[in-house]
Amino acid sequence: MSTARGARARARIEVTAAIKDEARRQLAAEGAARLSLRAVARELGMVSSALYRYFPSRDDLLTALIIDAYNSLGEAAEAAHTKAGDDVAPARRWVAVCEAVRAWALAHPHEYALIYGSPVPGYSAPETTVPAASRVGLLLIGIVRDAYGQRGVARTPLPAELESEARRMAADLAPDLPPEVVTSLVAAWAQLYGLVGFELFGQFNKVVEDREAFFRHAAAQLAHGVGLVFP
Repeated sequence: MSTARGARARARIEVTAAIKDEARRQLAAEGAARLSLRAVARELGMVSSALYRYFPSRDDLLTALIIDAYNSLGEAAEAAHTKAGDDVAPARRWVAVCEAVRAWALAHPHEYALIYGSPVPGYSAPETTVPAASRVGLLLIGIVRDAYGQRGVARTPLPAELESEARRMAADLAPDLPPEVVTSLVAAWAQLYGLVGFELFGQFNKVVEDREAFFRHAAAQLAHGVGLVFP
């Protein structure tokens, strides 16, 4: 009985992987807005009713693809951070993580577009996507936290009208860090994905030629912006 259950579990894993692979192929060819369970089932030689046992709706399949993409990006960023080593200056670890984000995006453009491109009409990401989506942000917060706990970080004074919002963000994201540092972190997080998106979606065409060097410099500027100092 246990052998039969194991075989069924393995078969389910294989079919789920095949469904996701075909869905990613459709994402690349048609875009997320045109993803169709019926089309996926047709390409896999399945009847739609059989596919619905794995993903009851298009939104369920999209959510699975989004979580996979966020986790893949998070793993790439975490691997770069581990490779850099804890004994490396926080600013250099920050740049290593940013470069890993860019490298992943260039290698997975359609998955990057799924999570950081235009919203899919009619789709709202559920709370289940949050842990995977938070991995890179938490890693960057951790780098700044290390610096703050060692030599401290440079702080940019906040305008009075932003102080209340800065305290709220700090309470939600990193209560152990000063509100002005958390505010800079949120801005840097947005700018990081803006830089990557501009390169990936063509806004840098005929503007930036040596994009690797440009990105490395920009990532270092983001590190400065959150108060990290290069040795």
